[in-house]
Amino acid sequence: MPLVPTGELVAAATGSAATALAAFNVISLEHAEAIAAGAEQAGSPAVLQISENAVRFHGGDLIALASATAAVARASSAPLSLHLDHVVSVDLLHAAHGAGFSSVMFDASKLDYDDNVRATAAAVRWGHERGIWIEAELGEVGGKDGEAPLDAHAPGVRTDPQEAATYVADTGVDALAVAVGSSHAMTERTATLDHALIAALREAVPVPLVLHGSSGVPDDEIRRAVAAGMVKINVGTALNTAFTGAVRAYLDAHPSVVDPRKYLAPGRDAMAATVAHFLATVG
Repeated sequence: MPLVPTGELVAAATGSAATALAAFNVISLEHAEAIAAGAEQAGSPAVLQISENAVRFHGGDLIALASATAAVARASSAPLSLHLDHVVSVDLLHAAHGAGFSSVMFDASKLDYDDNVRATAAAVRWGHERGIWIEAELGEVGGKDGEAPLDAHAPGVRTDPQEAATYVADTGVDALAVAVGSSHAMTERTATLDHALIAALREAVPVPLVLHGSSGVPDDEIRRAVAAGMVKINVGTALNTAFTGAVRAYLDAHPSVVDPRKYLAPGRDAMAATVAHFLATVG
């Protein structure tokens, strides 16, 4: 089916009680195929998102990876959107429109507050002129770019509700990723979220809230977060953990195999099962 704009999928999730939209990171063609298969298994919509890190991994070629991912999405029976994630480069942001993305997460969270507001407001103006939905981040989720996972409950790390409300008003963003206890790149699901903070943010912030680092969050914690007001749930590392585990197990059992299709297939299947599981959890 045709690609669905991310904003439409988020709006549908926002209007459904205790339901969220899951977004999954694409690194390879197998990731895209697995996300589409998992969404079909679950009978749910999903977001296929490509990060700036993934673009860098592919030699800076956004078009090849985006085109392949979009082709997989269009061939699927599930409602799927294409999202460009954790974009720091303004040039990459500007490439999103021509590459078929309906949404971008523009990440100025490493800047100080005033510079973050200025950079994000400019990104929002550019995006809205072209019909692109813009997500941003306030607070320190941590764990990106090879950093050690952050102490997500350290003083000053979590998002302040009143600052978040001001930030949204000053930037015009369509959704806000907030720091509430999760961290990127966690390979064990041991994160504990601040559910009172999520509820306070939901009360203060007029746009959908996004949970990054959801791979490290247990199912019950995710369900509670959705019930408290989280709308978009980002998952990346959990797919890689499933993929790598299945590939490693296959190669351990078949050490003479050299045909990558033999071990990529179980890796892809493991990712599809993980996608279906997270979609059932947020649904």
